[in-house]
Amino acid sequence: MKKKIEKQNLKKEKYISEKCYITELSNSPDDPDVSIARARVEPGVTTRWHRLKGISERYFILSGKGLVEVGEQPPQEVIAGDVVLIPQMCRQRITNIGNDNLIFLAVCTPRYTHDAYEDIEKDSPILNQR
Repeated sequence: MKKKIEKQNLKKEKYISEKCYITELSNSPDDPDVSIARARVEPGVTTRWHRLKGISERYFILSGKGLVEVGEQPPQEVIAGDVVLIPQMCRQRITNIGNDNLIFLAVCTPRYTHDAYEDIEKDSPILNQR
């Protein structure tokens, strides 16, 4: 890893097929151990069921109110300050159950790569363009 300061740039936010908006905050081959993305889910939206191959993920909820589903656990309500631990290959999705945007950090170890994403929604598999 090289020393560097990454400035948040919300102009780089993009909508992805998972049904949320992503801003990559730190994701580089120079730092292969971790990646950090800011995720934004609009009110009433549920992201697609998916899992990550070879990558563990943590959600750190920054604002809003969500209902997270991880593996076979019952849905759990999450709010600012909560952390969700998601082991590799564990199915996951989150629903914004509040009136404002649900915003969280997605911290992946090792770093997120496109080929690790697997859409497991029943209707049709699609590739994520994160």
